Amino acid sequence: MNLRQITGANLVAISLLAGCTVGPDFKPQEPVKIEQFTELKMEMLLDVSAEPSPGTQQLQLGADVPAQWWQLFASDKLNLLLEQGLANSFTVAAADARLKEMQENLGAQEGSALYPSIDAKVSSSRQKISGAAFGTPPRLYSVHNASVNASYTLDFFGGSSRYLEGLEAQVNYAAYQLEASRLTVASNITTAAINEASLRAQIEAVAQLIADSESQLLMSEQQYALGAVTQWVVLTRQAALAEAKAAMPGLQQQLAQTRHLLKVLVGKLPSANDIPEFTFADLHLPSSLPLSLPSELVRQRPDILAAEALLHQASANVGVATSNLYPRLTLSASYGSESATVGDLFGAGSAVWGLGAGLLQPIFSGGELRSKKRAAEAAYDQALANYRDVVLQAFRDVADTLVALDTDRQQVGLASDSEQAAASLLALMQEQFAAGAVNRIELLNANQQYMQSKASSARAVASQLADSAALIHALGGGWWNQNKALENNENNTAPVAASEK
Repeated sequence: MNLRQITGANLVAISLLAGCTVGPDFKPQEPVKIEQFTELKMEMLLDVSAEPSPGTQQLQLGADVPAQWWQLFASDKLNLLLEQGLANSFTVAAADARLKEMQENLGAQEGSALYPSIDAKVSSSRQKISGAAFGTPPRLYSVHNASVNASYTLDFFGGSSRYLEGLEAQVNYAAYQLEASRLTVASNITTAAINEASLRAQIEAVAQLIADSESQLLMSEQQYALGAVTQWVVLTRQAALAEAKAAMPGLQQQLAQTRHLLKVLVGKLPSANDIPEFTFADLHLPSSLPLSLPSELVRQRPDILAAEALLHQASANVGVATSNLYPRLTLSASYGSESATVGDLFGAGSAVWGLGAGLLQPIFSGGELRSKKRAAEAAYDQALANYRDVVLQAFRDVADTLVALDTDRQQVGLASDSEQAAASLLALMQEQFAAGAVNRIELLNANQQYMQSKASSARAVASQLADSAALIHALGGGWWNQNKALENNENNTAPVAASEK
């Protein structure tokens, strides 16, 4: 019997005996069957007026989320920064390396679990025996051996299959964690850019407020010196100036920290000076936003899919623990040659071979195996509860963001009305000042009110921009369309490359 015959016999036995897999068969969780994310009516979350107004957005129910969703903000600077960030992020790099590790671990275990282990061995030894026990003189002899050994544990009850199933679930978990890290990096960069634009607008408004307050204080001091106003007026102007100046250091600190955050998110040191600066002129509010159907959310959010992968692994572990209660049969075979000289190693009569089989049936282990099975079942219940909690939190994220967008729309509209009213008042005061109907302090008061309304408007616009990005994040970020986006980019660049040639 040669090695090919032995291995063939093993594989036939495997195909006949394997296939009875114990433990639960995992099934993906059913989608949540609801029609809307929040109890509020969808028309309440939309501006359905015939004429568009500041902050107006359309929610496209059932629309798919694009992979490069940040392009909805129509900002070349943001697109460039996102490209750098996703390419250079150490968070993404670590998640990608983790996925590769899991894939290699799965490949290694597949080889040992699905196929027989085959090893080749060559050895030589030289020994001396005294021969005293047999009444013979001392003797030297050599033994040379060359052999091939094969062994395989039959997976009668699917323990190996369930183990590999658990490893595959770990690979899926790492893959979804990678997508989640990419989504988080993209969302953080977008939000930081929006925050920078808001801070710059607020700093500009506060700087104008400080300048106006200084002018008002100077005029009040001059009037007080002439006896035209009381000291109370001067002190009031001093307090207003101090209040305006007090707001500036905090805003400048926030701007510096936001810039540091942006640089780190794109893989640069905080001291780097080669990333673009953002103002509201560089960002545009998306006129429409995709809103996935509620039933699709559980198949889109990376954190939900990662939790489901952990649930799948826990289910497979129950199967592994169950299979350990049943017998295991291991087959082994060896074929080789043995001789006293190297020249005769493969000669006639030097062949040696062996067959073996071992059966292991747990009989008594003090309840260890059954306790481990119950522990695996409890771990599955824990993973199931965690999965359901992640789903609930995901739906809450979308619902909260939808309500925030509706509030943002109202606040942007109110802030715009306030800014327009303040601008109209300022224009009127400028005309009256030119005609001598009002004094300079009244004009500066009107300008101060206008600057305050501009700062409030900037905060409202930034909140709506940030919540627009938050909605995309809550919906999963469109990672499932990444391959389509790559294909489109290749198709779009192919004619250019051809023409360049």
